[in-house]
Amino acid sequence: MTTIAEATGLSKHFGAVRAVDDVTFALEEDRIHGLLGRNGAGKSTLMQLLTGQEFATSGSVRVFGASPAENASVLRNVCFIKESQRYPDDWKPKHVFRSTPWFFEHWDAEFAEQLIDEFRLPLGRPIKKLSRGQLSSIGVIVGLASRAPLTFFDEPYLGLDAVARQLFYDRLLADYAEHPRTVVLSTHLIDEVSNLLEHVFVIDQGRLLVDSSAEDLRSSATTVVGKANTVDEFVGGREVLHRDALGGLASVTVAGLDDAERRAAAAAGLELAPVSLQQLVVRITGTAQKEFEVSA
Repeated sequence: MTTIAEATGLSKHFGAVRAVDDVTFALEEDRIHGLLGRNGAGKSTLMQLLTGQEFATSGSVRVFGASPAENASVLRNVCFIKESQRYPDDWKPKHVFRSTPWFFEHWDAEFAEQLIDEFRLPLGRPIKKLSRGQLSSIGVIVGLASRAPLTFFDEPYLGLDAVARQLFYDRLLADYAEHPRTVVLSTHLIDEVSNLLEHVFVIDQGRLLVDSSAEDLRSSATTVVGKANTVDEFVGGREVLHRDALGGLASVTVAGLDDAERRAAAAAGLELAPVSLQQLVVRITGTAQKEFEVSA
């Protein structure tokens, strides 16, 4: 796979706060990546560094082989849509869609018109009178119809209701299949987007904890359920991510089980359950601050 963007030893400090702390990773071409983590984890700062909106304290960023900061040749191939997108107060949505083609050479006006209709966006209403959901619709329409080779969505869909969010996911996946590009989704709604993601990054307190294919991450942990004493004996010596107990029963999530261990669990009368991507992220970021290793 071709690398579209990469960071090496990347850090961004705001005074004593290490918003991004010695991060190294690469974004591969034509994949949908998930950038996941808690509020304040450093996700937005990382995307701002990748899109040239912030300068690094240390380390380096390369996008399409060059630094993105103040680099028009790079930035014309990048679209960054964020939740707090700002527009002039006297503008209307129609002004946004008239000006957007100036910035994106792959802009698809017909696709944008389709999305405007599907999201039921009032083109003639002043921006300042739009609901939060309508403001979010502007951002996701721009992000989708721009067809930028590298597109970032920094939670702009949080203002959308469940129906509109599903419409966004459906249109993103369908258009990505026809027009592949590199997409980064930053979101708290992990279960909603989990089926879209091909690669996952998890960041916490500025540090990169997970850099893994989504498939490998999903298979990296298993929940073991059964009698507490039997579960404890089985998981002894293994890395425990989470534990619940009720009466004489226990539910313990452990990192990695091979085929032989799964057979041993079944023979001991234990049940094995998969762990959702959201559960994994919650448990990874809730554990002691160390790198979570995904079993290959």
